[in-house]
Parts: sequence; C-alpha cells; structure tokens
Amino acid sequence: MRRSATAYWTGFCIILALLIVAPLVLPEFWRRFVTEILIWGLLAMSSDILIGYTGIISFGHSVFFGLGMYCAAAALLTVKPPNLLYGLAGAAAVATFVALFATRLREIYFSITTLVFSQIFYVVIFTWTEVTGGENGLAFSQPLLSIPGIWSARFTPVTLHWFVLAVVTISFLMLRRVTQSPFGMVLQAIRENEPRARAIGYSIERYKIVAVMLSGIFAGLAGVLYAIQNKFAAPDFVFFLVSGEVVIFNVMGGVGTLVGPLAGAAFFLLLREGFSRYFTEYYLIPVGIIFTAMVIFMPQGLLGFAKRWLNQ
Repeated sequence: MRRSATAYWTGFCIILALLIVAPLVLPEFWRRFVTEILIWGLLAMSSDILIGYTGIISFGHSVFFGLGMYCAAAALLTVKPPNLLYGLAGAAAVATFVALFATRLREIYFSITTLVFSQIFYVVIFTWTEVTGGENGLAFSQPLLSIPGIWSARFTPVTLHWFVLAVVTISFLMLRRVTQSPFGMVLQAIRENEPRARAIGYSIERYKIVAVMLSGIFAGLAGVLYAIQNKFAAPDFVFFLVSGEVVIFNVMGGVGTLVGPLAGAAFFLLLREGFSRYFTEYYLIPVGIIFTAMVIFMPQGLLGFAKRWLNQ
C-alpha cells in the first residue's frame, strides 16, 4: 500500500514538473493546446464526481461550464475591478437549482432532466441578445493577473499556462480529498447500491444534491478559466454536445479515478486535432471508430488498461 502511494505521488510530481516546463519549450500553438487540455480536463474531473463516484450521468455540465464563462464575462465587462468569483457563484446557483429537481429522479430520468435543463439555458442564452450577445456571444479584454492591492501584471501565454495549471492542480487535490473523505465513501456506496445505502439511513437526495453542487462549481471554474484564456463567451459552450464530449472524456480515460478523465480529455483532443488535419470535414468518423473500439476492448479506459498492463 505504501509502495503504491509512493509510486502514485512520484508519477504525479513528474507529470506536474513536465507541465510546468512545457510552456517554456513548446511552440505557441502547442502551448495553448496544452493549456486547453488542462481546462477541459478540469471539466471532465468535475463530471467524474457524478459519473464515477455517485453513479449518475449528467448531460447538464455544459450549463455549468457555459454559465461560468458568461458570469465571468459579465463581471469583466461591468465590474471594476473584475470579480471572477461571479463565475463560480453563477455556476453554483444554477447547480443548486438543477440539483433540487434532478436528484429526485434516478438513472436515465436524471440524465434526461439535466439534458432538458441544458437545452433550456441554451435557448435562453441564445435568444437573450441584449444581455448575452446571442449568437455573437460576448467578447472582453483579458483580466490582469493580480494580488489585490499588492501586485498586478498582464497575462502572457506562459504565465496563463502556469495560472491554469495551478488552479487545476489545486482543484484535483481538493476533489481527491473529497472522494477519499467519509462523504466520498457515501457517494460510492450510492453508486454501488442505492437502496442499501438508503436502508442504512443515509439521506440519498441530500448527498446527491451536494455532489451536483460540488460538480457544478468546479465545472463553472473550468468555464471561468476558458473565458480568461479565450477572452470570449459563446452559446455553443452551453449546448448539450459539450456535455456529451465530457462523458466521452470520462469513458476514454476511466471513470472513478479523477486522473482518468484528464487523460481522456488529452487523448480525445489530440485525436481530434490530429485527424482534423487529414480528414477535414470527416475527422470525427475515425475518432468515433476509435472510441467505439475502446468501449468494447478497453471498458475501463486508458487508466484501467495502464494499471492492468503494469500489473502484468
């Protein structure tokens, strides 16, 4: 057990060191690409709280991600100095609203309800042109990297990457602590056998509500980071297809691991980028074939396959 933990943290430190050095040696395009992988990986990790640890699939994560972007954009356009906590507050408020309704349902009905909410918010954002910019979205200037009242400076591609890496790393450590806490153990009990967990005396609905809220907050944080990087918020990011991609990230990487969804996001985005250079309009066909093959032959995802291969 101790050797396993040592190997885990050794690997963690090596990967973290590589990601710290990456922006110093990579070309401009790949530096930005790695930063985006980290942001999408954070979104995938937030979804894993529900998919991997609670056993419920959400197709509403695009709502939390998109509203994190829009609330951050609204703060940057209207508040001086900008308060990016608005992005987290907006995502948390909507996550609470969705959780109060969706967690009363189970299995596929929960998933359908989150899908309906994602479509409702997408239509509202797409049509409320005066506030959201409608189809054109919202564009804004990139905020300063600052410690209020002490120091401030403009983001560079390198400092932005380090900032995103720091936020994602802290988020990972927090989520890992949550999943290993008694609260996380109850979530896993719900995943394994909800009726038995209810019979023991746990208030299943309350645990699910907190899980959805927690997941939504970190998804909103990913949206804030994406808004900062791209200086733009668009309704496409609230569309349910984004939620579908997040589920794919989890399945490809391995659910219930936190690290797996991040690896799945990196693998999927690299596949899409590589094939789009050769197949242009039809690049999703080979990506879909690879995903189908992975579901059939590697149901535990990349992380599960790696563990099995190392154990051999």
